[in-house]
Amino acid sequence: MLEALTVAVAINPAAAFGRGRAVGPAVVALLRERGHTVLELVERDAEALRTAARARIADGVDALVVVGGDGMVNLGVNLVAGTPTPLGIVPSGTGNDMARGLDIPLGDPVAAVEGMLVALDRGPRLIDAARIDHGTGPHAGSRRFACVLSAGFDAIVNERANRMRRPRGRSRYTIALLVELARLRPIDYRLVVDGVEHRERALLVTVGNGTSLGGGMRVTPAALLDDGELDVMLVRPLSRLAFLRIFPRVFAGTHVADPHVVSLRARRIRIEADGVVAYADGERIAALPIDVAVEPGALRVLA
Repeated sequence: MLEALTVAVAINPAAAFGRGRAVGPAVVALLRERGHTVLELVERDAEALRTAARARIADGVDALVVVGGDGMVNLGVNLVAGTPTPLGIVPSGTGNDMARGLDIPLGDPVAAVEGMLVALDRGPRLIDAARIDHGTGPHAGSRRFACVLSAGFDAIVNERANRMRRPRGRSRYTIALLVELARLRPIDYRLVVDGVEHRERALLVTVGNGTSLGGGMRVTPAALLDDGELDVMLVRPLSRLAFLRIFPRVFAGTHVADPHVVSLRARRIRIEADGVVAYADGERIAALPIDVAVEPGALRVLA
């Protein structure tokens, strides 16, 4: 039987535009019913939540649990990657792509918590993380991600979707995609993949540790979370009509068979292009250029 533990639970009550507001309190109540000490963290903004969670981890909690969407997962990843503290995920966001990739039940907080407790009892699963280095001098920074990084048309769509107030839900991303499709144009990239330079004119470049983004779009369907490599996918120029034809196939991951789609494997990749901002796990990271490197086994997850 699992002994009583001390667990920090970081909650985003605004996940899924507030539709998941009840999930956090339910998770806290369930963990307490199971006899665990729960440190409930709900703050005014992401930075305050990050600070509070970091302090609890420093105090020595047995696990950090995040309740929310992929943005909350990204917050947790950047706090615990490379440390002994395991990360638990209870999905209540819009996309939930990391939870999907880990086979954590969606829309069922009780099942998610029960699975997490089983993992706590038997030991966490080790998966890779990816580190992004960006900027130079006083503007240099680094971030980690666990699922997918976008650096092209998909990131431009993300930029627009994040500025939109309506509609609420996954359809917002689809509408943003259709709006940006009218402006579709190739981007001149310089890529350095494990030391080999590639000059590519492409619509987008995606780097996957996991398989999906945008709520189930399987952009890098062959990616494995624990293989010590990153999957790189780029789409060479094609017409708007051809793009619309290939787009539905991304949900099944069959788009990779199209001759315009190039798939690579890498441990390290540099991405350079003008006027492109990178997103990772749905979070805005920085303008290109960026350097991305896999960190094998850096993350302990309760899944």
